[in-house]
Amino acid sequence: MVVSLALLLLGALLAVAAPRLVSRGDWREREPVVALWVWQCMVATVLLSFALSMTLSAAAAWQLVRGHVFAPAPHGVVEAYALGSNGPWSALLAVALACCGLWTGAMLTREIRRAQTRHRKRRAELLVRAPLLPGEEPGGEPLVVLEGERPEAWWLPGSTPQLVVTTSAVRRLKGLQLDAVLAHEEGHARARHDWLLHCSAALANGFPQIPVFAAFRDEMHRLVELAADDVASRRFGRLTVALALVELNEDRGVFGPCPTPDAELPQRVNRLLAPVPRLTTGRRLRLTAAAALVPVIPLLVAFVPGLRALG
Repeated sequence: MVVSLALLLLGALLAVAAPRLVSRGDWREREPVVALWVWQCMVATVLLSFALSMTLSAAAAWQLVRGHVFAPAPHGVVEAYALGSNGPWSALLAVALACCGLWTGAMLTREIRRAQTRHRKRRAELLVRAPLLPGEEPGGEPLVVLEGERPEAWWLPGSTPQLVVTTSAVRRLKGLQLDAVLAHEEGHARARHDWLLHCSAALANGFPQIPVFAAFRDEMHRLVELAADDVASRRFGRLTVALALVELNEDRGVFGPCPTPDAELPQRVNRLLAPVPRLTTGRRLRLTAAAALVPVIPLLVAFVPGLRALG
């Protein structure tokens, strides 16, 4: 029970402290891909801590679970965890954490189904506005142009992602700007950013009071756009990407003095026009390696009693 409580406390502390730890400094804007990796490792550590706490609590509460979890372990290892002297609290903790796990799965399933429904609806609308010509297949073209008075461009994720742009956008995007927009959306598709958005939304909606999940969702929406901007700018230049963003959004009032739902767009443009130097290769590697080691902490906490017994 002591190890289960330690894992539970570790997960709770990290759930509260992770947003502050990751938010220090401006390195996230300089290295959004590394920041995405760090956030995933932090959230994975929280979930792993709770999962291990649930497993050990269930093993302490029920002999059947204990037999499966510790089946190959020597008798001394089982005794090191003192699983048989915890009363009803182990069962209550295991049931509570199991319910949280089931709720997480339900939220993720709901989010994926909602996204699939939205995608099917948008693809059906796309077929109505741009019917297939003889010999064409649904999703066969990476770029679809629609008649439209507003300059718009959006990405339809799926097995065959497509970029949809309006004729007004085509008229306004000059030179390589349209190619830059396509590269931006291809960056989303290759990195499967839609899955990150689904998972972060499911966790935040399922557990709105846990700070790390709310921050995870907000940061994913911002960082995936910065990462895709960098993908496009490496191919077509930062100025081209910035001008494309301005051309697509200047009529929506997002660059005015009043705050709007798309207030991050001016920040993205400023970041492209006045870039700060990237982190050195060594620092990027250190951040990546340090983040990868964070999920090892709950594993060490869980296995220390057993390792001591074997040693």
